[in-house]
Amino acid sequence: MINFTVGPVQSSEEICRIGAEQVPYFRTSEFSSLMKENEKLILQFAKADEKSKAIFLTGSGTAAMEATVINLLTSKDKVLIINGGSFGQRFVNICSVHNIPYTEIKLERGKDISEDQLKEYEGKNYTALLVNVHETSTGVHYDINLISEFCKRNNLLFIVDAISSFLADELDVSKLQIDVMITSSQKALACPPGISILVISEKAEKLIYENDPHSLYLDLKDALKNAERGQTPFTPAVGILIQINARLKEIEHKGGIEKEIEKTAELAEDFRKKIKGLPFEIESDSLSNAVTPIHPITNSAYKIFEILKDEYGIWVCPNGGDMSDYMFRVGHIGNLTKEDNSKLVDAFLDLQKRGII
Repeated sequence: MINFTVGPVQSSEEICRIGAEQVPYFRTSEFSSLMKENEKLILQFAKADEKSKAIFLTGSGTAAMEATVINLLTSKDKVLIINGGSFGQRFVNICSVHNIPYTEIKLERGKDISEDQLKEYEGKNYTALLVNVHETSTGVHYDINLISEFCKRNNLLFIVDAISSFLADELDVSKLQIDVMITSSQKALACPPGISILVISEKAEKLIYENDPHSLYLDLKDALKNAERGQTPFTPAVGILIQINARLKEIEHKGGIEKEIEKTAELAEDFRKKIKGLPFEIESDSLSNAVTPIHPITNSAYKIFEILKDEYGIWVCPNGGDMSDYMFRVGHIGNLTKEDNSKLVDAFLDLQKRGII
């Protein structure tokens, strides 16, 4: 099986080997040292400033999104949400559930945010902006510099879901003045799902201590206090945190964040060159290195996904809802190679011969 999905992605043999080991007890000085090293490397790769902190939460990326909203925002806030697909909609749903006042900036499928669209909200007393920098459902990578400048001018709390973009695309948390950056273990970190990570600014930390979320498990004050000693409030996904440690050190050993992004960009470029001439359309104003969104012109996207899975042992990433027949996505994160790209393209060519695409 070759896994081109957007997550969980393929892990290296070393990460899989660690996953097969017995999980150790974690209330120890050894595990605390490992967690402090994890925090140091995450902050380093996010290019966060020295006053930033990282929180490791046992839960999916959605848990981290919800934790961020309930710990930093209240009913007194006035929030802008950029909504261009399934994951922008998830921020909308979270704010709705928790009675956080919000306004959506609804984008057409495949479209980036524009300066003109943001102008409408200048000086309107908004307090925060939420965005999924890479709207993974459509493949659009938003103009994060444009959004950052808007937040700076309007003094907005800047919350960024970079779950599928972190380690795949350039992201300078300090320069962009991002207050919360969210990512997860199963994307470009290429570990099993189960851990989400929040990189928080000094401003965000202050808000966390000021607010009182109606939650025990997702109260980030406890997470911050425990992180001072390299621990978590409750039992974490210990094995995955050990795998994350190995993966972060691997990235550092191989040249750091720049080399990791360069590798992913090369894989994406190689794949996009190889599919030229096939009956596919890429409908995105701005692509991430992490994913190529493909609209097959001649057949159902979901049918192609099923045939690749069942007959070729290759997984691409299907879409759900009204996009299931319209688009599938090919990921470039995880333990993939250009040779893997060629195998997928060969399968596409065979499907073309068979009259399926």
